Amino acid sequence: MATTHKTKTAGLADVIAGESAICTVGQGQGLNYRGYSIQDLANQASFEEVAYLLLYNKLPNRAELARYQQRLQSLRTIPDALKETLETIPATAHPMDVLRTACSMLGCLEPETLFLEKKLQQQFPQQHDIADRLLAVMPSLLLYWHRFHADRQRIDTTLQAASTGEYFLTLLTGKQPDKTHIDAMNVSLILYAEHEFNASTFAARVAASTLADFYSAVVSAIGTLRGPLHGGANEAAMALIQRFQSAEQVAPALKDALARKEKIMGFGHRVYKTADPRSPIIKAWSKQLSRQAGDTVVFPVSEAIEQFMWSEKQLFPNLDFYSASAYFFMGIPVALYTPIFVCSRITGWAAHIMEQRANNALIRPGSRYTGPEPRAFVPVDQR
Repeated sequence: MATTHKTKTAGLADVIAGESAICTVGQGQGLNYRGYSIQDLANQASFEEVAYLLLYNKLPNRAELARYQQRLQSLRTIPDALKETLETIPATAHPMDVLRTACSMLGCLEPETLFLEKKLQQQFPQQHDIADRLLAVMPSLLLYWHRFHADRQRIDTTLQAASTGEYFLTLLTGKQPDKTHIDAMNVSLILYAEHEFNASTFAARVAASTLADFYSAVVSAIGTLRGPLHGGANEAAMALIQRFQSAEQVAPALKDALARKEKIMGFGHRVYKTADPRSPIIKAWSKQLSRQAGDTVVFPVSEAIEQFMWSEKQLFPNLDFYSASAYFFMGIPVALYTPIFVCSRITGWAAHIMEQRANNALIRPGSRYTGPEPRAFVPVDQR
């Protein structure tokens, strides 16, 4: 019998693992969400329009957008049992662990019951409701926990804010946020919303392919984003930037870091080869926020790092790098940077879960065995 040879590739690089109509990443077409360029969406759309596009496969008209904004506002309330869980999670927990746990608990309180009854027919009548619920409530979950432990306040998560960005920043500070901050957050959420078969999205699709419930697929994605090689680069980038008091300090220090083979987070990308199309967009917002804040250190240092990494390694900044300084200027604690990623990417995850379910096949790749040849078992007394 002929032997089938499987092509090996590290980390499934360049392997086409499926088909999707949601997003293009590179492929000679740039970054597009359902055919719309990231530049057009970031410059002209609200995050809620983009969420609607990803989840409902079209841009909403004005009336549809207004109804959707109202719907999301109505879904921000946290069940009392989940509030108790959030209060029980220690202040020392990582916020990503908080979101993973909270999502799982919400799945216990508001399960996808109709799916569980009809999964053999692969009918999912509740999935859009759950997607909207998770999109609406993720900032509530994160910031209820954060404010309870940071300020000892049980915040009201039902406040009226039309946009997710305004809602997030208002819950964070308890004050009406600056309009520039709201606009910058809106763009940031758009830029993070979707990115094809990245690690967390693929994890969600793998879970969905087993006919797991919606929450289980999202929890899989959150757990995958928790890893520093996927999420967390913006946190690491901010830590790097804050090592310097001036742009002049950057080059000699980074030369030493590279000599020690230290990994500089926030640069390069697995898919993009010459530039991340999202980076110039968030860089422009970081620069605007820097000027508004009267900053003379953080943004100049960031640019110096960017210039050094390109001249020394031909590595470009990815979305995470200038997102770090943008969030810093908005007064967002560094530990919340990656959870913001979740509050945005829940849209892309949900879209992919639904797409996987619509034309499902169990995702089960093969592997190349590298262990010992078949051998005889030795009883324990003879070893």
